[in-house]
Amino acid sequence: MVQTIQAKNVTLRTLIDDFGIRLVRDSQCFSEWQTDLPDVSDSEKESLDRIANGFVNLLDYPPLLEGVIRMSVVDPLLFLGGFYLPPFHVRSEPSIEIQTEDEGIIVTGSLDTLVLKDQLWVLVVESKRASYSVEAGLAQILAYMLASPNPAKPCYGMITSGGSFMFVKLVKGNSPQYAVSKLFGIRDSGDLHTVFAILKRFGQLVE
Repeated sequence: MVQTIQAKNVTLRTLIDDFGIRLVRDSQCFSEWQTDLPDVSDSEKESLDRIANGFVNLLDYPPLLEGVIRMSVVDPLLFLGGFYLPPFHVRSEPSIEIQTEDEGIIVTGSLDTLVLKDQLWVLVVESKRASYSVEAGLAQILAYMLASPNPAKPCYGMITSGGSFMFVKLVKGNSPQYAVSKLFGIRDSGDLHTVFAILKRFGQLVE
């Protein structure tokens, strides 16, 4: 029986109950974000530092406008990494609206998803509140990855709120397993360099 995934309504509990997905905490199951990372050139580091400084500057002038994370962080990263050039092709999934309550205040935002070669997903958590956690997008990116047309190959993803980054790996099968990386912060010295290297590494794996 075919199961339909509605990404906008999915939760981790849904994925666990309906698809048997489970978290694997063994670092050996997701070594790709830690080993064999490509070098980042001095010119790339300079560009990455400019991206980080630009985003931090935007945080000093809240609220953030819709699309600012894509415009100021994600698109420059993908451009710098060559993900808009062959053999890659990028498509965009419809945005998903999200809403949570924080101390009596309703916080709204959206999840914007880009797909590269049907094996690499980039999910952007957009909100006028910059502190919105990347965890808000975990269930949604896993739902997209579960629907990958290449079930025999591992899928990779990156979730970012602009200020934070987390990487995800999914191995499908009768009992799908996923693992996540540590959390990287754009304010932490050198972290964006590592994020960029991991993204390039994933690009090598899905080419």
